Amino acid sequence: MTTPPRRADAAWTWRRFALVLLGTAVVVGGVLYGFIVTVDPWDVLPFSPRLARIPISTNTRYSMPALTRGAAFDSVMLGTSTSRLMQPAVLDRALDARFLQLGMNSASAWEQARLLSLFLRHHPAPRVVMIDIDAAWCRNRPGNLTGPNRPWPEWMYDGPPWAGYLHMANLYALQEAANQFLWLVGLKAQRFGSDGYTSFVPPDDRYDRARVDRAFAAWTPPDPTPAPDGADRAVPDSMGLLRAMLSHLPEDTRRLLWFPPASAYLHGPAGSRSRMRALACRRAVTAMAAGMADTLVVDFDIPGPIVDDRDSFWDPLHYRLSVARRVMDDFGRIAHGGDGGTDAHVLVRNGWSPR
Repeated sequence: MTTPPRRADAAWTWRRFALVLLGTAVVVGGVLYGFIVTVDPWDVLPFSPRLARIPISTNTRYSMPALTRGAAFDSVMLGTSTSRLMQPAVLDRALDARFLQLGMNSASAWEQARLLSLFLRHHPAPRVVMIDIDAAWCRNRPGNLTGPNRPWPEWMYDGPPWAGYLHMANLYALQEAANQFLWLVGLKAQRFGSDGYTSFVPPDDRYDRARVDRAFAAWTPPDPTPAPDGADRAVPDSMGLLRAMLSHLPEDTRRLLWFPPASAYLHGPAGSRSRMRALACRRAVTAMAAGMADTLVVDFDIPGPIVDDRDSFWDPLHYRLSVARRVMDDFGRIAHGGDGGTDAHVLVRNGWSPR
């Protein structure tokens, strides 16, 4: 006859199981944490091995802090997705600079200011600061001046470097450490450029007008409501922040502000709130820049062969690679004293030229 286990024996069995489970979790967790901080997926930890890491995260807010330390750069591009097709390899030659591309999808004005501040920490005398003026600066949106639009690793932008060790014990860091490790051992291709540039639109040979028409049809149309008197002179809330960013740059830094092209579909009818808001933004930026030395303001969002042609775009906001190249070529011509031709209007040119 089998004797049933005593209660004390059963309790010890469960206690031993719990201790083994806890010990295993601690060991496995420690190994994984050690893997993360050794690989250091975002290249921000002070004691990790000096490896040739690359930008690895889809949310580039995690990759930008490491890029800003790069000694190869002396200039910076800021903006949202409407700036991301500006390629340093092209504009370096056109503007006599060595650019880091820090454009981010859905970047708020606050995020752009933080990125510039971080870049200046490592490059206190930049050659050129280039800022994309689009809806992030021209529309008054809740939170645009006070916080990020997407998950933001504040610990990477402010605070002691060692604090990063407190933020590595999570699944996202493990995922990105695995991706970085796969690249380091040659099992993963590089997706994001080490100068911050990555094309996020398909190549032109895959242009699909039917797809574009569907994208336009799904887009919320601009506000057609007639604007009240004086709306074209209302100063956007963001202008104070933009002025502070530009005013705090060193005397020899050249400032380049530009309005990217968007489809005429987004302009709205004459006299509408959307049209007057855009006009007010241009007037505010122009008035501000007019009193700043070494400042160039160029508007590509004008009626003409780019803006009026739907085939210039993948959706109402994002233009094609061929248009990006055309804009970059125009920048080169304008920077050397030319005009914008049919593509752009030069709104301010205060002593701005390559040096």
